[in-house]
Amino acid sequence: MPGGGAVAQVPPGPDEIAAYRGLHAAAANGDLAALRRALQDKSDLNARDGHGRTALHVAAHGSHRDIIRELARAGADMRAKDSRHYDIITIAAVRDDAETIQLAIALGSDPAAVTSPYDGTALIAAAHLGHVEVVRALIAARAPLDHINNLHWTAAMEAVVLGDGGKRHQDTLKLLVDAGANTRIPDRGGVTALEHARQRGYAEMVTILSR
Repeated sequence: MPGGGAVAQVPPGPDEIAAYRGLHAAAANGDLAALRRALQDKSDLNARDGHGRTALHVAAHGSHRDIIRELARAGADMRAKDSRHYDIITIAAVRDDAETIQLAIALGSDPAAVTSPYDGTALIAAAHLGHVEVVRALIAARAPLDHINNLHWTAAMEAVVLGDGGKRHQDTLKLLVDAGANTRIPDRGGVTALEHARQRGYAEMVTILSR
């Protein structure tokens, strides 16, 4: 499914994890003691696996926040992107992991970063999936509300077009609208989020967008 690019993320598979050594192995397993040993060996903090993932990316895929803290303390690049252009904030957004997002931002990750093959943002990915608490956290971090990805969709547009019209996506849309998102930005066909909601019969979303 297009849009936030969520399905394009590639978490480490079992074979990859079994083959990991050093920082990547410690990050995959959430093993803080092993991570500290690898750091003492002067391992490359930003070394990448076959999918361009640093140990930070691997830790984010597993929600291993202690590992993220330790890597940040050691000087790892908190804004690194993997080979699909995902950073740890967007990885956490897709996982519906608001706590990791808040930690990553506090440690220097950028909530405004352009990520994914769709030139989107973590906020767009979260809106696509109806991850309400992630959307709330990103809005609080001043993530750009009206970023337009290369499909010409904003976070509000994705909440409608790629959402199911249910409560999670309604709540997501309401958060965006209450925060001041510009819901009049149309898609490439000139269709607004309100018109898409009407076409889909999403009555609650129509009400939110008609204020």
